[in-house]
Amino acid sequence: MIWTVIRIALFLSLIGALSYGASLLLDTSGGLQITAAGYEITLGPLQSVIVLVALLCAVWLILKLASLLMAVLRFVNGDETALTRFFSRNRERRGFKALTEGVWALASGDGDVAMRKLAKAEKYLAKPELTNVLIAQAAETSGQHDKAHGIYKELVTQDQTRFIGVRGLLKQKLTAGDTQTSLKLAERAHALKPANREVQDILFDLQTEVKDWSGARKTLGGKLKSGALPRDVFRRRDAILALSQARDVLAEDATIDMQEAAIEANRLSPDLAPAAALVADGYIEKKNKRYADRVIKKAWRLAPHPDLAAAYARIDPDEEADTRLKRFEKLAKTNPDHRETKLMMAELHVASEDFPQARRALGDLVDTQPDARVLTLMAAIERGEGASDVVVRGWLAKALTASRGPQWVCENCSSILPQWAPVCGQCHAFDTLSWKEPARGNTSHLDERLVPLLLEQAGASDALSV
Repeated sequence: MIWTVIRIALFLSLIGALSYGASLLLDTSGGLQITAAGYEITLGPLQSVIVLVALLCAVWLILKLASLLMAVLRFVNGDETALTRFFSRNRERRGFKALTEGVWALASGDGDVAMRKLAKAEKYLAKPELTNVLIAQAAETSGQHDKAHGIYKELVTQDQTRFIGVRGLLKQKLTAGDTQTSLKLAERAHALKPANREVQDILFDLQTEVKDWSGARKTLGGKLKSGALPRDVFRRRDAILALSQARDVLAEDATIDMQEAAIEANRLSPDLAPAAALVADGYIEKKNKRYADRVIKKAWRLAPHPDLAAAYARIDPDEEADTRLKRFEKLAKTNPDHRETKLMMAELHVASEDFPQARRALGDLVDTQPDARVLTLMAAIERGEGASDVVVRGWLAKALTASRGPQWVCENCSSILPQWAPVCGQCHAFDTLSWKEPARGNTSHLDERLVPLLLEQAGASDALSV
């Protein structure tokens, strides 16, 4: 409010001063006389002031026109001027507007519109390092894969955008299912940015797919170093990779290398049953039964598994049923209350034809976990104790419709695999197999080791592998 009053007062003062000056000029005698080319012009004081102001305005206008002419000439010559800056700012505004609209169209999944807008942005901005990346993505969205491929190859040639180009080509080859080329591109991308988690995961998956276990272990170590993987997960996966190396070496009959790799896997993850069984087989082949016994007992204490029981039986495959039973009792003491321990001892008692003890060994599994394996054992026990065929067939009928019990189940796709593998055979995911009962129902079958016993086609001592 005060400033408004002050401005009004100043304006009125200025008007008053001008009016007073004009009145003084009108009252002043004399003037200005101009003589030129035979002409004489006489101007009064006020007229002289007006002419002077007009001349000043004319000079100012002429100077401005001259400056504009010079700017136009410099503009035509290619020099930077206010005109060039004006047109540049105008082009930038149009370019960034087109770029914004292109990004919006790309985010909306409209590839064709995005392509047009981004091409317009490229024309105005003349920054291919910015627009080419988005144009390639728009081309992918609109199905123009060849165009995107060409842009990615162009990006690879520039230091600033090389990683983006390699990554784009990698994604294309992954989509096309070209595993070998994808692996090479993933290795190149990893060399450019070793700490990039997406590239680490892609490279690791490709290496496990082609069974490059050594390379996968290096990549896994890089993930741990960059903080992309917890140490406990790293130890387990590294153990699986070491075990996979061992299994491959075993297939090549290189026993010493196989044993060393298997021992490393068992050291990294002693609860991994396949690793412990492989280590035990290595010691058995070396006639070192004591070490094989120790490895299996340690693994059984942590996580009992049928594969461990089978490996423990291979330590002395020719022993009598009673002798085997006594040896297995030492293994059972390491984890006596576990389900696998009860089943193992029940099978061994059936093999030694001590059926009442086999029934006691099963404990409450018939009531708490009546899967096909438990029910088949009960049928064998009933047959051994002289029960009627009706009773035996009743247990077998239950076994046919019961769950098969724990199996190797993929946590990623829920597929059931007959044996452990580092990579799921269905979804190709790494380290997703768990020994558990499937969540969905599955058709059971009789325990093939007990069928000869039940059909009375073989002796009980020959019916069991453990």
